[in-house]
Amino acid sequence: MLDEIIVVATPLLLSLLMGSAVGLERAWHGRPAGLRTHTLVCMSSALLMLLTVNQWSLMADVPIEAIRIDPTRMAQGIMTGIGFLGAGVIMKEGLTVRGLTTAASIWTTASIGIMLGMGFNTAGTMATVLTLIVLSLFSRIEGMLPSRRFGRLLLRYKTSDEVMHEDIDSLIEEHHIKAYHPSYHLVDGGRLFEYEMTIFTNDPKNFHTLAERLKSVERLVEFSITPSGD
Repeated sequence: MLDEIIVVATPLLLSLLMGSAVGLERAWHGRPAGLRTHTLVCMSSALLMLLTVNQWSLMADVPIEAIRIDPTRMAQGIMTGIGFLGAGVIMKEGLTVRGLTTAASIWTTASIGIMLGMGFNTAGTMATVLTLIVLSLFSRIEGMLPSRRFGRLLLRYKTSDEVMHEDIDSLIEEHHIKAYHPSYHLVDGGRLFEYEMTIFTNDPKNFHTLAERLKSVERLVEFSITPSGD
């Protein structure tokens, strides 16, 4: 009886510990799926894998030829279900897509639970440590790497201001920002001209300085800069 408790309790307790470690990191950063979600995902994955590998002892009265043990099928089912959970934390806000990293961490946590449920405790522990390194350290490295930051710029000005278009283009270039895919619309019954484009720069601070400069342009009726994100 004691041996049975140890066999069951060890992977469940380890999955609770590993899942909560990843969940704490996500909760610390205010993500929608945090401590409880990651802990339950890891524990449930380990529990289902325990069911698979212990079928013989659970169904002792069933003829052995009737039992088919294939842990990979259970693992595939778990990962398919986790895909739906991960999709639930991905949100699109304008040009910004958020939650991709959290969705990936949920998927990874399920994988860790599967490994622990199968008895690969060393692999599960190492995967947890590496996951925490990726989530905490790699974000800092990512922030230091040079990369293009994209956004969407929208401006509205009076239709009668024919040279505003050229002035805006020059102002964008002065702030080391490139623009492409412009679109043009008449709004407010043709009284206002709407000029919209995709912009990018190597330094996201340029978006802020451009916004401060646009605030001082009295000829502008309205403008917005919407940065895109991961």
